[in-house]
Formats: sequence, structure tokens, C-alpha cells
Amino acid sequence: MYVTLSSEFSPANAEICVSHHASVMASQRKSLAVGAHLFREGDMADNIYEITAGVFRLTRVLDNGRRQVIAFGLPGDIIGFPNGTFHHSDCEAIQSAKVIAHRRHTLDTLEGDHRTHQRLLHAALREISAMQDHFMMLARKSAIEKVASFLITLAERIGTPIGSYMTCALPMSRADIADFLGLTIETVSRTLTRLRKENIIALDTSQTVLIKDMDALVAASQASD
Repeated sequence: MYVTLSSEFSPANAEICVSHHASVMASQRKSLAVGAHLFREGDMADNIYEITAGVFRLTRVLDNGRRQVIAFGLPGDIIGFPNGTFHHSDCEAIQSAKVIAHRRHTLDTLEGDHRTHQRLLHAALREISAMQDHFMMLARKSAIEKVASFLITLAERIGTPIGSYMTCALPMSRADIADFLGLTIETVSRTLTRLRKENIIALDTSQTVLIKDMDALVAASQASD
């Protein structure tokens, strides 16, 4: 979705990826601790970033001062596609993370590895599809539909099967989820409690969810109250 390769990208963390076409696409690896910003709204968008580990939160502050979480970046995602010259969101690591930074100019000019170009193009198309799904989610009236859909997507992306169950980390806070789904924190907590009481999920900790009945969760994501 949306800084310049700054001094934060130290030579010790850098790599140069040379394609089989003998052309060079400069790519650099970076590790970020929890709370570190990959970029901020208004920074020059000279790079796009491929997430190899961790989770990022992308946010904007609206005119009324309210924060909107517009996306979560998960391993395999490519973030930082700009709308013009500058990044239009803040991007913060909410879990220890690693990224590969790809120079935008090598993509705009079709320099570098053709396979990398294709992979990044497909990532951009997936991002468009994901944003469309998000808009559809926000348009739903039912809180349980939104929360169930969110959990399903998270499980599909980073879930781990345990027998007939599925477990996945929930690195984002209840406030993050609320700001992403257009709900209040109280509504998110109440909806998670409802799913737990209906034996669809279990919450062993505040940052781990166990999906006990995926079929019921899917049904909850499709049926309004």
C-alpha cells in the first residue's frame, strides 16, 4: 500500500540480488522491532516492501482526528504501493518483523529480474482484491459477520492446524481490530465472547485464538443477526 532507503538500512543488513539476466535490482533486508515504523504518511515512496516475517499495521488519521486501520501486512504481503510520490499511511510493526525493500525505479523502468516484476505485479493485484473485500466487510451491518470474516482471513493466512482445530496468533489489539472493522472496542470484545460462548472459538490468551468449528465460523460470517 504505500521512505527512502535511509541510514536505518545498514550495510550489514543489505543484500544485492542479481538476476539471471545480468541486470541488477537493488534490494535490501531490514529487521524491525515491535513499535518501529517502516514508513510514515508523507514520506517519499522510493521503495516497496516484501514482508518475510512479522506483522505490520497500516493506519491513517482522518480529518476528524480519528485513526483508521486500513490494512494489516502479513508474511508474503508486499506493502508500500503508493498513490503518487508519497506514502499515504503510517506503517508500524506490531510484531517483530523482517522485510525486503525493492527500489521503485527498477520496477517503473522494468529494470531487474522479470520474475520479481511479475511477483510484485501479482501482489499489487491481490492488494486491490483485498481492499475490495475490506470495503465489502465494512459495508456489512452485522458485527459478528465482520469479526468472523476477519478471523477466517487471519486463519487462512497465518493459522496452524491442530487436529480438527485451527490456531493462529492475534498480534493486533482489540482497538486495532475495532479500527479496522469500523466497530467499537466493546463490540469487538463482546462479539469474541459470543463466539467463545457458542463454542466456535476459544481464547487461550488475548493474542491467540483457537478456531474449534470452522464451519460455524463461516456460517457466522455470512448470516446477519
